[in-house]
Amino acid sequence: MCGRYASSADPDALVAMFMIDEVDEIVPPSFNVAPTDPVPAVVERVDKTTDAVVRKLVAPRWGLVPSWSKDARGGARMINARSETVATKPAFARAFAARRCLLPADGYYEWQTIPGATGTTVKQPWFIRSAGGGVLPMAGLYEFWRDRGLGAGATWLVTCTVITTTAIDALGHVHDRMPMVVREQDWAAWLDPRATDAVTAWSLLTTPASDRIETYRVAPLVNSVRNNGPALVAPLD
Repeated sequence: MCGRYASSADPDALVAMFMIDEVDEIVPPSFNVAPTDPVPAVVERVDKTTDAVVRKLVAPRWGLVPSWSKDARGGARMINARSETVATKPAFARAFAARRCLLPADGYYEWQTIPGATGTTVKQPWFIRSAGGGVLPMAGLYEFWRDRGLGAGATWLVTCTVITTTAIDALGHVHDRMPMVVREQDWAAWLDPRATDAVTAWSLLTTPASDRIETYRVAPLVNSVRNNGPALVAPLD
């Protein structure tokens, strides 16, 4: 799974990279994004006035809450959606059909269990990113939810999830799952809210090749969500 990641790209850089039309909300940079945190996301929505598709930079909360949920408490458990079942699982199927997004990341963290100094085991954090750095466009979904008990005037909660798949061999020693990405030439098709064919959408998901991913150990600072800053992604070796 992807349970923690870094996302520190300058908003202006994201606007240029993803050709954003509108910026709805800017999220402060974070090197320790945790479940329920707001995160930068690229989405496309149909303007109700002009009927034009508008690409936006928004800030959903990480941990998807399905629109039919009775409450929002389960969102923290929905930070990942397995690619194998994302098109059919009730929690994700509606979003996969028409509410797909890109979640720009510097990279993500995984933990490897290794022997400790006293005969016990410890969890060693690793940072996994695009080779040489740069933005890793993780494939995601987003959803709208509001408390029906509060009536039609209730505030909408926007949440998201990261789509994951079986890890490539180069990462298997760290963890057996990894985020999926979408190639730049497929961003428009992936984000298109009018494209609702699940089979076509699934075909746009890809797994980075081994030579396009690098991984290295980092200090256990990331183990605490209270820690943040560039030191968290500095190589330990």
